[in-house]
Amino acid sequence: MKYWFPVSRMPKDGRNWPLVRDMIRKNQRLVVFGSMEEKEKSEGIAYQWNYMVENKYGHGGLVKGQCSQRKESSPLNDKTKSLVLVNHFQTVSLKAFTAKGNSKDIMDMLSTCYDAAGNRWANFVAVDFYKRCQGGGAFEAIDKLNGRLMCGSDELQACAVSLFTSL
Repeated sequence: MKYWFPVSRMPKDGRNWPLVRDMIRKNQRLVVFGSMEEKEKSEGIAYQWNYMVENKYGHGGLVKGQCSQRKESSPLNDKTKSLVLVNHFQTVSLKAFTAKGNSKDIMDMLSTCYDAAGNRWANFVAVDFYKRCQGGGAFEAIDKLNGRLMCGSDELQACAVSLFTSL
């Protein structure tokens, strides 16, 4: 299929994924995961648990200071899985209750899960009602996460400055 990143190229045993720019150059930038193991062989849909770890979702995943693995997931610190998915949403997603989440809450959970995942930042962050969050919400948290990934700073803009001054 057009744009599909083939399972045969997906890294095994915790190895690094190709850079997005390299995936784009090969016209293979759509990465698809599924929860049915048999579809990896029959349809080329990557079985998510072969490639990632994930924390609990819902109320069980929102306990401050805790980042517990989802039941189906390998332990969060299993580095044979190179991707980390962090969930940050209520069990019952109602706008009135979900909107009270903010960027600090999300960053606190990302930091807690960083430790639980063997000092690895999340590759994916799942939230609900992202437009209704307070205090910068998911976008601010993701900017901080990307800053930490790129240059170790909470300010993504600081990374851009350091990238340009190092050229």
